[in-house]
Amino acid sequence: MIEKELGRTGERVPAIGLGTWQLGGEQAVEALVEGVKAGAWLIDTAEAYGTEGLVGQALKKLKDQGVNVFLATKVSPSHFHHDDVIRSCEASLSRLGVKTIDLYQLHWPNHSIPIAETMGAMEELVEAGKIRYIGVSNFSSKELDEARASLKREDVVSDQVKYSPFDRHVEPDLFPYCEKEGITVIAYSPLEHGRALSNPLLGGKVAEIAAKYGKSPVQVLLNWVISKPRVIAIPKASSVGHALEDAGAGNFSLAPADLEALDAALGGR
Repeated sequence: MIEKELGRTGERVPAIGLGTWQLGGEQAVEALVEGVKAGAWLIDTAEAYGTEGLVGQALKKLKDQGVNVFLATKVSPSHFHHDDVIRSCEASLSRLGVKTIDLYQLHWPNHSIPIAETMGAMEELVEAGKIRYIGVSNFSSKELDEARASLKREDVVSDQVKYSPFDRHVEPDLFPYCEKEGITVIAYSPLEHGRALSNPLLGGKVAEIAAKYGKSPVQVLLNWVISKPRVIAIPKASSVGHALEDAGAGNFSLAPADLEALDAALGGR
C-alpha cells in the first residue's frame, strides 16, 4: 500500500482508507476488517453517520488479531461549543471502544459558533490524550486558514472534502493551499457512491488503462485520485469484495503518460 505523510506530523497513513457513511450490518463489519488487513488501515467515521458502534466492532476484531488501525471520526457542527465538543468526543470514544482517536475532525463549518471556541476544545482534547490530531471537513481554504489561525499549539493536519474524477471543484483553490501548507486532503465519495461505475468513460480510456495494468476500472480511478499531491481517498465498501478491490488500488502507480491520458479523457479540468 502506498503511504503518505499526514499533514506535517511525520506520521504515515495509507493512501486508501475506508469510509463508513451509510454502512450497516455484519457484512460491513467484515468488509472493514478484511479491508484493513489488505492494507487500507485507516477507517473514517463520524458521530452523525451512526456507524461508530459498527466501527467499534471491527476495531475489536482487528485488535484481537493484533492489527492496528488509524482511526478518524468527526464532531457534528451543532456540537461546536466548547463543552459540547468535549462531550461528543467522550461519547465517540465510548461507542468506538477506544481510549484515543487518531484524527478528530470538524464535520462541517458552523459560522454561528466562534471557531476559536471550538478549536480551544480540540486542543484540550489533544492535551488530555483523547485525540492525537485535529482535522476539518468540508472547509474552504479561507475557512481552513481561519481555523488554523485560532489554534495556539496544534495545527490542522487534514481537510476532508468531496473529490472524484467527476467532481474536481476543490482543485483550483483548496489543492494549492493544502500543498503549500502541508495539509492532507482526504477525498470522500471518490467514486461518486458507485455512480462513477456507470460513467461512459469506463467503456473507453479507463477500461483500456485498467487492462494494461491488470486492474479494474475502479482501481484505476481510485489510483488517479491518490496520484494527486497530498490526497488520500476513503471509498466506502459494503462487502469484503469491494473492500479488497479498493485496497488493491493503493499498491501500484499509474505512469505519468497514463495519468495525462486519463486527465484528457476526464475533461482535464
